[in-house]
Amino acid sequence: VQLQASGGGLVQAGESLRLSCAASVSVFGFNSMGWYRQAPGKQRESVASITRGGTTNYVDSVEGRFTISRDDTKNTVFLQMNSLKPEDTGVYYCNAVSRFRASPYWGQGTQVTVSS
Repeated sequence: VQLQASGGGLVQAGESLRLSCAASVSVFGFNSMGWYRQAPGKQRESVASITRGGTTNYVDSVEGRFTISRDDTKNTVFLQMNSLKPEDTGVYYCNAVSRFRASPYWGQGTQVTVSS
């Protein structure tokens, strides 16, 4: 299984970005998929997740600004990020949890930089 993350970039505060995570297999087969981020000098944190049934969950700091979604026909999970803030800066990773594997799959990460 391979996860290919893309869509990062350099934006100004208040602007938007849309991240994509393309899987080499059907995303519907995963129990859940999610986005994590790691800021410089900080631990990786969960940002958003979506279950196979479509239930979504967000960290408080992005609630109302970020939206995670899944397109099963394209085997892709998206993270729409609006009203970006400098504190959203970091490397964003997508992951996928499979019921057939103890550890999740991880993508390679995409850099998001928000300038003030």
